[in-house]
Amino acid sequence: MTHKPVRSSLPTRRDFLKTAGTASVVALTIGFEWAATGRRAVAAVTPPGATFTPNAFLRIGSDNRVTVIAKHLEMGQGTYTGIATIVAEELDADWTTVSVESAPADAKRYANLVFGTLQGTGGSSAMANSWAQLRDAGAKARAMLLSAAAKDWHVPVAELTTDKGMVYHAAGKRQATYGSLVKTALSLPVPDNVVLKDPKNFKLIGARPPRVDAAAKTDGSAQFTLDFVLPGMLVALLKRPPLFGATVKSFDATAAAAVPGVVKVVQVPGGIAVVAKGFWAAKLGRDALKIEWDDSKAEKRSSSALMAEYRRLADQPALSARKVGDAHKAIGDATRRVSASYEFPYLAHAPMEPLDAVVKLDASSCEIWAGDQFQTIDQANAAHTAGLDPKQVSIHTLYAGGSFGRRANTISDYIVEAVSIAKAFGADGTPIKLQWTREDDIHGGLYRPMYFHKLEAGLNAQGELTGWHHVIVGQSIIADTIFAAGIKDGIDSTSVEGAANIAYAIPNIAVDLSTTKTGVPVLWWRVVGSSHTTFAVEAFIDEAAHVAGVDGFTFRRKLLEHEPRMKAVLELAAEKAGWNAGPLPPGRGRGIAVAEAFKTFVAQVAEVTVDRDGNVKVDRVVCAVDCGTPINPDIITAQMEGGIGFGLGAVMHSAITLKDGRVEQGNFNNYRVLRMNEMPKIEVHIVPSTAPPTGVGEPGVAPIGPAVANAIFAATGKRVHALPFGKVGVA
Repeated sequence: MTHKPVRSSLPTRRDFLKTAGTASVVALTIGFEWAATGRRAVAAVTPPGATFTPNAFLRIGSDNRVTVIAKHLEMGQGTYTGIATIVAEELDADWTTVSVESAPADAKRYANLVFGTLQGTGGSSAMANSWAQLRDAGAKARAMLLSAAAKDWHVPVAELTTDKGMVYHAAGKRQATYGSLVKTALSLPVPDNVVLKDPKNFKLIGARPPRVDAAAKTDGSAQFTLDFVLPGMLVALLKRPPLFGATVKSFDATAAAAVPGVVKVVQVPGGIAVVAKGFWAAKLGRDALKIEWDDSKAEKRSSSALMAEYRRLADQPALSARKVGDAHKAIGDATRRVSASYEFPYLAHAPMEPLDAVVKLDASSCEIWAGDQFQTIDQANAAHTAGLDPKQVSIHTLYAGGSFGRRANTISDYIVEAVSIAKAFGADGTPIKLQWTREDDIHGGLYRPMYFHKLEAGLNAQGELTGWHHVIVGQSIIADTIFAAGIKDGIDSTSVEGAANIAYAIPNIAVDLSTTKTGVPVLWWRVVGSSHTTFAVEAFIDEAAHVAGVDGFTFRRKLLEHEPRMKAVLELAAEKAGWNAGPLPPGRGRGIAVAEAFKTFVAQVAEVTVDRDGNVKVDRVVCAVDCGTPINPDIITAQMEGGIGFGLGAVMHSAITLKDGRVEQGNFNNYRVLRMNEMPKIEVHIVPSTAPPTGVGEPGVAPIGPAVANAIFAATGKRVHALPFGKVGVA
């Protein structure tokens, strides 16, 4: 069977914007509605004797079970536990009765308030955007249960108290479980206003209740897409072009169709899919495909050629992202000057669970099961691909085995692929699971962009910074997407965050951006712009401190006098690490870095050992974090530890490189992440706070690279200017 390619049916950018903007969403839960612009209370509508559903985020059964509805994806970061903790705190629930289930795709009720009218998870925003919303939801449910008890017992509400899922009337020596009050509570109106708890009375927030997903992930009952099976389900693997931008010219599926277990071979816009009765048959069938590719419009440059072009652009005029004073004059007039450049490669997200989705499509509906991170966008893209209205598309969000941003993309690539395959198969209701392999994932694009940074600074005779010029060269993440409004005057805010908003008190600052275009698709990656800008800023500030003859901690602290929260975490990390305890033995060094990302402040001190061959071992990391109100210190600690390990793997080992446009890496053997024996001892210190909580999923990644690089300099006298660094002095 030899075939010519079919014309792509994927939406254009304009089509997508129209679809996303006009997508209607189905209200699947009756109750208390929230939207980005406000809120509205309506009476709960629940069948008598069933469950009490006072709002869109909470259900209480007559069996005393409390079910919290999570609008955010649980991908290992602890979101389910954090969300449940906020609700349970104000509800005064018994933690042992609390469970969490995923919300349906319904932006009307479950929008991320940071994103506006989109339901999705990202930007370390889950706790920050849910804090007030979920406290209110829990408090109003508690108030209704108190009113139910008061009505049943004919006593004033003011005489009642709650604790661990019970209502008490001390004077009457009466008590009732929440479950026993459900029937009465159903008939009561939702209060307009409630008084939230004083933080001094918190019992769960700030404590360490066990994770709500721990048991299921321990006994194997947790449902990831990789585990999910429907009756009659088939498995599909997709053969994608070997070069970014290439397309199918023709293909021969004869050998693939002959593989036992292969059911059908179909062409879709992304390539050629083999649909089979199981994964292995699909893989063997895909291996047997014969495809001729049209690479006339493909990206064919190598990484070295791209970086050479970036270096050239760094010396050309660029757009201004920040301008304070006259940096060029200040540097020219300086007593001492320092300059450096830094190279950052493309990076894959490499989540432990590669991309996957299950789709059941027929003429009138589309059901999707996936670890879905951008429900509203994926719902719209799936609908367009299937030829349906978004309200005909339902998404069941399962656990995701990691993401780091990869499952949140505006083209919904893996979702669209799965729907496209189900459509090409016949849209007959047959469930089809699209499975990416590890190699598919590493080759699949949507990488953290490659970047080049060039910095120059001037210091006066007293060793004070007087001028700072920072040039950034790299691709835009949000150009040509629905988030392109984030580009102002040609500046992609995600390219310069962590640099344009540098916190140090320098009188003359210039930050410039040169945005490039390549055929390599890019995407946000854990901690987004700060994944590269923080390294450049914090490595270079250390170089400036060395020229000034001042240690890195003292130099930073003086420049942060006007930034109390950032200064506080810097001081805490230095204190706990014993910064002033004296030098480490020969071959060992200590380095420090500090950053703000998503309104969370993190400082880290790294201790490293460098052997005679230049091999780097990170021995210890001390981390201080200010994330506002600490909802669950165990999860905060885990996210700092995880972010440090993730960041260490990236700066020491990871790189996606191209040779004539082809990705050279394919699996964890040559796309290295941190290995277990490389994980350092980590200490995490959390700053007490009553400020609203901010995110912890990403900020811990930002400072670890420069902290280690600065420690390497302390140990060896050598600076790191190109990542990754497997050995000192070797890029």
